[in-house]
Amino acid sequence: MYTINKLFFSYVLGIQDFKKVCWKNVFLYRGVRFLRDFSFLEGVMKHHREVLHEVAELGREEVKTSEYIRGYLDRLGVGYDEWLGTGTAGIIRGKDAKRTIAFRADIDGLMTECGVQHLCGHDGHTAILLGLVEYVKANKEKLNDNFVFIFQPAEEGPGGAEALVNEGILKHYGVDQIYGLHIYPEIPEGKVGIREGYFLSQIGDFEIDIYGKSSHGGSAPEAGIDAIAIYASLVSSMQTIVSRNVSPIDNAVVSIGKVEGGSRRNIIAEHVHLEGTIRCFKPEVYSKIKERFYEIADGFSKAFNCEIKVTIRDDYHPVNNNSELCQEFIVAVGDDKVEILDPLMIADDFSYYREEVPGIFFMLGARNEEKGFVNGLHNLRFNFDEKICVNALDAYVSMLEYKGSMDFRKYFLRIFIV
Repeated sequence: MYTINKLFFSYVLGIQDFKKVCWKNVFLYRGVRFLRDFSFLEGVMKHHREVLHEVAELGREEVKTSEYIRGYLDRLGVGYDEWLGTGTAGIIRGKDAKRTIAFRADIDGLMTECGVQHLCGHDGHTAILLGLVEYVKANKEKLNDNFVFIFQPAEEGPGGAEALVNEGILKHYGVDQIYGLHIYPEIPEGKVGIREGYFLSQIGDFEIDIYGKSSHGGSAPEAGIDAIAIYASLVSSMQTIVSRNVSPIDNAVVSIGKVEGGSRRNIIAEHVHLEGTIRCFKPEVYSKIKERFYEIADGFSKAFNCEIKVTIRDDYHPVNNNSELCQEFIVAVGDDKVEILDPLMIADDFSYYREEVPGIFFMLGARNEEKGFVNGLHNLRFNFDEKICVNALDAYVSMLEYKGSMDFRKYFLRIFIV
């Protein structure tokens, strides 16, 4: 009785110190509510995913995908704007808005050896956000804050988030916070994965061309400048960047995945071409790695009297989760459902939204060994059970209710009655 009275007065008086305690008590009763509220959307989201899976399209070419999204929004009676041709976004206004909260889903597929496919879960991401839009629309009388949805093109390439930010999408809707997720088969169904601070890495793709001088490798090797021998030494030096120029406390990777060079077995190679990737989290670490690339290449070109051309293409920035919103999310979802993950050396252009407004990005557990859903992202056998879409909806709505962006007061009253 003492605890119930404390919770009751905390609720009535609005004392923030007891908010987490109150929510944990609400959490005990949420299961019944979710079965009632989300059961009709489970089949709907499954259908969305099945349809979208069959029309996978490359970035900025998501014509059928955007037609499906907009057609369903029309059926719901939800207004929207078109962005970048195939992007779709809109706002549902709350009754007493103190902030505007955005949710983003990427909609594009990726090119594989079997054509364009959805092997990164974007069909699921889109289905989840369509489900969330439908839920918010159906419960609009409970919506306090403004709700923004963003169906973003071209996450796999050439990039859609940065272009949308540059087009002013966040300012257009007055976004104060933004949330996103990614289906992730490395953690089990029913769990979500997250961490404060740097979560997903920054990426840079590099190409290096070494130009030497050709000669006969048997009769006159001294007349040539061997691009392959230079390459071998260059790669060894590049691998010292992470071990000797980056603090052991900071995570970083430099990997070379492709090498081409030489013409015949008895000819000194005139040209070697190599390609690789840079991954890290802190912008200053990324800048240091790039600096060392150019310094090492310059030193080798002088030492071996050759030409070395380095090309680095800066890709997506790191995703840096807001600490306060991250902790809020963990409490809202329930810490028993949350796994605190190590930083992941994968990337997502959600980072460009985060550089403008506070937000978080989390991973939605999809692993189910009994059903065979164990293959990683971009694997030709990647798949997931559409039931996890309900888990995502659960997490999003729980967070909205915890923040007070949607009403949940009647569930507090239920506690005191039970």
